[in-house]
Order: sequence, then C-alpha cells, then structure tokens
Amino acid sequence: MSSPGERHTAVSADVTAPEWSTAPALRPYGPTLRDMERRVEAILAGRADEAIWLLEHEPVLTAGTSAEPAELRDPGDLPVLRVGRGGRYTWHGPGQRVVYVMLDLNRRRRDVRLLVRALEAWIAAALGELGVDAAPREGRVGLWVDRSADKGPGREDKIAALGIRLRRWVSYHGLSVNVAPDLTEFERILPCGIDDPRYGVTSLADLGTGASMADLDAALEATFSRTVGRLLPRGPR
Repeated sequence: MSSPGERHTAVSADVTAPEWSTAPALRPYGPTLRDMERRVEAILAGRADEAIWLLEHEPVLTAGTSAEPAELRDPGDLPVLRVGRGGRYTWHGPGQRVVYVMLDLNRRRRDVRLLVRALEAWIAAALGELGVDAAPREGRVGLWVDRSADKGPGREDKIAALGIRLRRWVSYHGLSVNVAPDLTEFERILPCGIDDPRYGVTSLADLGTGASMADLDAALEATFSRTVGRLLPRGPR
C-alpha cells in the first residue's frame, strides 16, 4: 500500500516487528487487494518485510469463500466483490478500521489455527484497552460483546470480524473492527450467515466508549507484541 501522506510506524524497537502503515484517506477495495497481493509476493521473494496496514475502505460488500447467495439481502448500489478470504459476506466502509495482516509463517510457525487464535487474542486485548470485553464464540466467527444487560438475556453483538488467506504460508486479508460506522449498512447482508435475533452488530460508538479510530490504532500497536508476537514469534527463515 502506498499513497501520499501515509504514516509508517514501528510497533516497538524490536527489529523483527512488521512494518506498520496507516492510510490517510478512504481506499478503494480492488486496488488495495492488488497492492496486498503484490506485497505478499515481495515478502515471499525476500524483497519486503512483513506488514500491517490500517485503513478504511470506500463502501463495498465482499463475499468470502463460505458466502451463500441468500445471505446477500439488499446490496443496493454498492459493489459486491467475491474475494478469496475465509468467511461470509461483510461490509466495509467509513467508520470501520480494516487491518490487513501480512505475516510470514515460514519465519514464525506454520499453524493456521494458532494464527487465528493469535489474531483473536490481539483484537480482544486491543478492545480491552478501550474498556470493551469482547471474545470469540464457539461456532461464530469474529469477536462478540455480551449485551444481555441492556438488550435482554442471551443477546450478543459482533464488534470485529476475521477473514484470512494464506499464500505459501504468508497471510493476507485480516480483520475489521467497528469504530463508528453506520450500523444499518449491515442490514444489506446476513452477518456471519446467522439469522437469529439474539445476535447483532455493534461498534465502539454504539457501546458508548468515546474511543476514536486513533485510539483503536494505538491500542492495536500497544498489544501486538504480547499477543501475536508472543504466540507467533519470528525467527530465522
């Protein structure tokens, strides 16, 4: 990913940490995906380091490998793109932080389940920094928040989604966290393929945290080393 004004940061003084970059404006999905695929090839060829990209997309609906046609309810005028990541339909757009994670598991550990667990632990830790108790649920993708106190018994809302792909053991795609999007946009799809009124979608704004996109970014950077870095430490190739 490269664009004028893009901010590059280091997670820590650890030289084995990935390169982080933050896009300053909404980015179209298609060109970003092509940039990500080129970065993956460069990592595999030894021409580039691992990378984590933080961005917001222009409004788009994407379908993962498990998406079913019936789960697309009302796309309206939004583009619908079928992509190679895991998961079902999701919406991307303003107010949602998308985090693309390009890690070389050849230099860490070739374990897809551990990668997923590490990413879930990372999101949970970052949201915990912002006062949100979110966790994965058995049989449901992503991270969920218990809303039984304000919405009734058994009610849980999804705040973060996860969908990854591997190319010769380098990961790409990644995760998304709802900061302050228009939650009605998720009515265009059946989130997670779950048609159950007990399960909805939430955001940091909906939960009343007052946290900004910059606050989430800082929390993600602060918690990376003790989650992903600890579970999947980098070693010699």
